[in-house]
Amino acid sequence: MKVNKKSWLAVGGIAVASIILAGCSSSNASGDSKDDSSASTLTVWVDTERVDAMKGAVEAYEDKTGVTVKLVGKDNAKIKDDFIQQVPTGKGPDVVMGAHDWLGELSTNGVVAPIELGDSADGYLPVALQASTYEGTTYMLPYAVENIAILRNADLIPEPATSFDDMIAKGTAAGLATPFVVEQGVEGNPYHLYPFQTAFGAPVFGTDAEGNYDPADLQIGNEGGFEFANWLGAQGAAGTLNTDVDGDIAKTKFTSGEAAFWLTGPWNVGAATDAGINVAIDQIPSPTGEVASPFAGVKGFFVSSESKNKVAANDFLVNYIGTEDVQLDLFKAGNVLPALKVAADTAAADPIIAGFQKVGEDAVPMPAIPAMGSVWQYWGIAEAAIINGADPTTTWQKLTDDVAAAIK
Repeated sequence: MKVNKKSWLAVGGIAVASIILAGCSSSNASGDSKDDSSASTLTVWVDTERVDAMKGAVEAYEDKTGVTVKLVGKDNAKIKDDFIQQVPTGKGPDVVMGAHDWLGELSTNGVVAPIELGDSADGYLPVALQASTYEGTTYMLPYAVENIAILRNADLIPEPATSFDDMIAKGTAAGLATPFVVEQGVEGNPYHLYPFQTAFGAPVFGTDAEGNYDPADLQIGNEGGFEFANWLGAQGAAGTLNTDVDGDIAKTKFTSGEAAFWLTGPWNVGAATDAGINVAIDQIPSPTGEVASPFAGVKGFFVSSESKNKVAANDFLVNYIGTEDVQLDLFKAGNVLPALKVAADTAAADPIIAGFQKVGEDAVPMPAIPAMGSVWQYWGIAEAAIINGADPTTTWQKLTDDVAAAIK
């Protein structure tokens, strides 16, 4: 593996000296870090599936700087809570891998430090950079961008749908009782339905002049939100949306050829291709003619606010993790579009990845602000109720009122 050293060389001897003088940390058997003047060490927590993908960057960094990097594989389900709990005690890692929608919670708890991307910021996909920034400050080095798209059975339907109605019509003309599937379940699934909601001009929150989500600007209850609610009711009545369809049922219907279109993410492509489906990736067909924008989830790395080696941590992330080769290694480990533009373009030689990349150009970051927690608890339940026949207007109004009250 080759790691691009150009950005490191630009930093030069000043960065080396800064790293040595910035303070030192070492790790105990549990992967905690603490001040230790006898060694210069960075402890990096990553999910266990990506430890191997990180080894090349670690070796290159250690060879160049003399700083030891200890990789600690962690259970992805526990890594955030462990980080939040350990950092205030002076323990925990110098760097942790995570998701951008942790940002509000991490920032509120004061456990992350800003990252200086410098000139390298222009090299990242705009949505990745936006998602890595909270209240005007960048806290995350992004490495992957994930969004949903339409998986189409190209043997059943040779051409993409031009609209939501056209998608249903194409599937029906092909003789399918279930042209389209999307994961819902008894409590709904607003993440998967969000592209359709945005097509009605009803984002959850408005944004300020810098593009930051504004918790005081609740847009979910605007006129477009009620239009979307009426559309949900109509789709429920028509059977195109069904809360009996959970993730497993949606997968089965598509992989068996019973459905021609499946709204899902890259994590399900393997199941479709393994079933022998000739998969094409399409834009999400809009029910209104306006763009249907899905959420983007961005993965990356954070620096602990209590790290004794913040300069070294920042350098390791920006100048080593933020290189094409390393981001492609991480891509191979998870098959998720790299956040670095040049790596994303390389990965997009695969038409499946290219398809998700194209849809992702219309994606918006999932809100990382704490107020978003007040939305999830009501949102899906309201949508499921409307799909199942509840009055769209009164149900959506109650959703809006409940969310507004919870935020206050």
